[in-house]
Amino acid sequence: MKLLLDECIDRRLARELTDHEVKTVPQMGWAGVKNGQLLTLAAAAFDVFITVDRNLSFQQNLPQFDIAVIVLQAPSNRLADLKPLVPSVLASLATVVKGQAMVIGT
Repeated sequence: MKLLLDECIDRRLARELTDHEVKTVPQMGWAGVKNGQLLTLAAAAFDVFITVDRNLSFQQNLPQFDIAVIVLQAPSNRLADLKPLVPSVLASLATVVKGQAMVIGT
């Protein structure tokens, strides 16, 4: 599965998401791109967009995008706070639905 990490997530989290192809927004050259355009770009190349932006599902009409969204909820976006969510993220990849957001949090 092809996963895209939002630019506000520590790129080192990609190492934890084993058995998947993981890229970051900056690696794709999309840093600074606004959410609507970013989701359009991401949907063309990825299966799942992972972010900590809790407002994304309220700001964007997700069903119009052919990509699933996972929103991580943690005390901060530091790697130490996000790493404990990885097992839940990996488990959820089997059930995420394109055009919908799934919230995973502590």
